[in-house]
Amino acid sequence: MRVALADDHQDVLDFMTSILEEMEHIVVTFPDGERLSQGLMRDTFDLVILDWNMPKKDGLAVLNWMQEAIKEAPPVIMMTSRTAKNDITAALNAGADDYITKPEDRNVISARISAMLRRSANSGSFETKAVYGKYTLDRIEHKVMYDDKEVTLTAKEFELIDLLFRNRDRTMSRDYIMETIWRTNAALTTRTLDMHISRVRSKLNLKPENGFRIFTVFGYGYRLETLN
Repeated sequence: MRVALADDHQDVLDFMTSILEEMEHIVVTFPDGERLSQGLMRDTFDLVILDWNMPKKDGLAVLNWMQEAIKEAPPVIMMTSRTAKNDITAALNAGADDYITKPEDRNVISARISAMLRRSANSGSFETKAVYGKYTLDRIEHKVMYDDKEVTLTAKEFELIDLLFRNRDRTMSRDYIMETIWRTNAALTTRTLDMHISRVRSKLNLKPENGFRIFTVFGYGYRLETLN
């Protein structure tokens, strides 16, 4: 999973990054709320963990901004030293999904993060065989059927179309896709993503008349659009 982590204290960023990387998540850090907001506008994340007291834009202001500016906002964990009940209530009412008070044991933090990501993933329950119009994905055999005929895909092509169908109508950044499928966002692999998108689009005949199309968001990434 890809996690945005915002705090103005480097020791907290280092501590939280060590926990998240130990959990095998990809972490992108931000030193203040303004740069976090900029990052959320240009990139895709599965979870946001933010401090309350940050310069330029505090955590509560970020939460309020996310509700207005981001159509499909990721879940948010507010992590702060504030413990008053009215502060916790304000954060939850502003859109936070969970609230962790500092300091907290790393095992507890890890468990809370895992629980949050599980809840988020289960909001679209896993199906071993999923049907999307004319397309059937077998996630056990890694096969795709189109109009009752099997389409031959490579392992990465299957992972890519599965990611696109799971997140249909959601715009995903290039970095997010590269890190999810290839575990990297290196510039030299950018052409690899474009080639795989082209092959999947062609092999599965993803055209408006078949109910789906892969839309290129120039300078950002891709979106699988539902058209019926």
